[in-house]
Amino acid sequence: MCWSAAADLTAGAVIAGIGAACVTRAAAGRPRALPLSALPVLLGAHQMVEAFVWRAGGGTGPATVAWAVIALPLLPLWVPLGVLCAAPPRARRRLLLPAAAGAATACVLAYTLATKTVTAEIRGHTMGYAIGLPHGPWLLTGYLLATVGALLMSGEGGLVLLGVLAGAGAAACAALWRLEFVSTWCAWAALCSAVLYGWLRTDRGCGPRTRFEPDSKAR
Repeated sequence: MCWSAAADLTAGAVIAGIGAACVTRAAAGRPRALPLSALPVLLGAHQMVEAFVWRAGGGTGPATVAWAVIALPLLPLWVPLGVLCAAPPRARRRLLLPAAAGAATACVLAYTLATKTVTAEIRGHTMGYAIGLPHGPWLLTGYLLATVGALLMSGEGGLVLLGVLAGAGAAACAALWRLEFVSTWCAWAALCSAVLYGWLRTDRGCGPRTRFEPDSKAR
């Protein structure tokens, strides 16, 4: 996520702040987008949780478990359902596919967390997590379909851009993580949160523009 406890706390606060602005914007103009607009709040909290993992030196404590619960079963369930709620009616039928994939993936990941121990280990400037997931390639496919796929299939320009950024960011961050160089997902999460806020600011993101109707009595 980030390269130190301090970086995680700082990034988490920034991302959660953007999330609060997203929720306020959605509540004022498009209530159906509220679940998706709250995603940066969840991502910000996720960063802050990892700060406690850093301070504990990794291990198997409550912070590690909380981090895994958000990252594994919660996100692939939250993202496609949030997109399904926020998307235009014409796109909702095709979004059932990533929603179903997310639900199935979340069930398997939740069962794995309930029956196995997740561990965290500091690796250079990154934090590595291990739990021994079964059927790894299938779970990864379902996870990406639920998260990145839902955004790409939404039919909304801002959300499609968000999906492209999330996919590219996941690939780049995974490569840097494997090199144990530095974890950069916090920066990508902040960028994606800002893009989501920008989408909510548009007329399409916040509902139909109010049209001016001339007063018939003035004619």
